[in-house]
Amino acid sequence: MSTTLSQDTLQKFIFDNAAVRGQFIDISATWREVLARHAYPTPVKKLLGQMVSAAALLSANLKFNGSIIMQIHGDGPVRLLVVECDSDLRLRATAKLAPDAVIADDASLASLLNATGNGRFIITLDPADKVPGQQPYQGIVPLDGEDVATIIENYMLRSEQLDTRLWLATDDTTSRGLLLQKLPDHGGKTGVAPLSADEALETWNRAVMLGGTLKEQEMLETTVDVLMQRLFWEETIRVFEPLTPSFHCNCTREKVGNMLKMLGQEEIDSVVAEQGHVGVNCDFCGQHYDYDKVDVAQLFATDAPVEALLPPGQAKH
Repeated sequence: MSTTLSQDTLQKFIFDNAAVRGQFIDISATWREVLARHAYPTPVKKLLGQMVSAAALLSANLKFNGSIIMQIHGDGPVRLLVVECDSDLRLRATAKLAPDAVIADDASLASLLNATGNGRFIITLDPADKVPGQQPYQGIVPLDGEDVATIIENYMLRSEQLDTRLWLATDDTTSRGLLLQKLPDHGGKTGVAPLSADEALETWNRAVMLGGTLKEQEMLETTVDVLMQRLFWEETIRVFEPLTPSFHCNCTREKVGNMLKMLGQEEIDSVVAEQGHVGVNCDFCGQHYDYDKVDVAQLFATDAPVEALLPPGQAKH
């Protein structure tokens, strides 16, 4: 199946009789939806676009009803990069810059997000069907790597004990990626004898070597089906039905109202007294929510529990 400019594609595949799985993704349409709502400096766009591809690739491997939230908290001119992807591969993404941020076109990840060594990479798994008292799973590690792919590879090896390799490429219109993972060898299920441990390792090393031949410009200019054929035409692989990622923001007026309730009635009432209303913009999609004096009174009159927040929202005082 060929990728098109109007529809994103995530293509899973597995090497026959070897514990190696992979995924190619073209998530360019979703990426353009993100950029249509934000104007970021070039290096920030590159990092966030790579995270968009990576989040979808990781989410597609999860047997999990919920969202994966991937964040990099920075200590430099970029304070936050965040991508959220749910189990239907619906994504949203945003970045927060320091108020006085000055970012050169050739700025490195380290200078943007790890200037004093305090940057952190965080993955959160947030179940959609939580049981009472259940908390999201969260893994937090230092920024170990000079690019997004290496940081995620190191996280997966450290936290999940999975050998993972990523190749990511992003520009102003395109975001593509390749993920390879070496899985525990539990034997084949195809009616053919599985490879020995040495043969399986050889297959993994060969797959990684082939992935390593990818160049960034080649990924940006070549569709997923062509890349797959170009890299693995000599391998015996099984290809699955492609999936379709898309842009989606799940912000709602209810979630925004809950965020305002967390700030407290005294603070919100003071804003309304001064401005006549309080407004909130969703940082992911730009949707504006406005609350007047009556809305605020109704908001704090209800006894409904404060559960859902809009992360991260920005109140307009």
